[in-house]
Amino acid sequence: MAVTPSSSSMSPLDIASHGPVIPVIVIDRVEDALPLAEALLAGGVKVLEVTLRTAAGLPAIEAIARKLPEAVVGVGTVLNADDARRASEAGARFAVSPGYTSEVGSACKGLGLPLLPGVATSSEIMAALADGFSFLKLFPAEAVGGIPLLKSWASPFGQVSFCPTGGITNTTAPNYLALPNVRCVGGSWLTPADAVRAGDWARITQLALATQALRAAA
Repeated sequence: MAVTPSSSSMSPLDIASHGPVIPVIVIDRVEDALPLAEALLAGGVKVLEVTLRTAAGLPAIEAIARKLPEAVVGVGTVLNADDARRASEAGARFAVSPGYTSEVGSACKGLGLPLLPGVATSSEIMAALADGFSFLKLFPAEAVGGIPLLKSWASPFGQVSFCPTGGITNTTAPNYLALPNVRCVGGSWLTPADAVRAGDWARITQLALATQALRAAA
């Protein structure tokens, strides 16, 4: 049964307003979804990006949306309009894509689903801007140029803000967050695969708590 999404009152920048890090979550077992989300919430991390990289992604989103309305659960790895539609029906409140196409942008607009589109080049930024998107995900951040690239884009794309994702760690995150055109970062380090497999939710809560100091350190 589909969950009615409550995304219409959100804007893409609302996603970044809750904290400096959006965890990029890969869930292999649906039964891990709720305790994992609860552990992140206990550490003050409210925005959760659950990726579609596994078959457990959509049911995990639905479980979190139903049971933990205080979480802002979104969908990652959106590759096409159907991904967006299915995630919205499952209760996702925002979407994140690794790249940008007008198909995905139009689908998310039609669904009232805020989209954080991925970009890696100036041309992709221009395409996203032309379709009305100005808060973008630099992906894969470290591989495509990271901080030097973001600095070089600050002048020609002064109206754009970013959520760099890909290869960022708790050590390098403050360097990204110190940039004026960076609103938040995405990271997988908050949910280590070994901790999830072991059900070590206390460790995940501690990692979440540690993110609250990253903005101050920037």
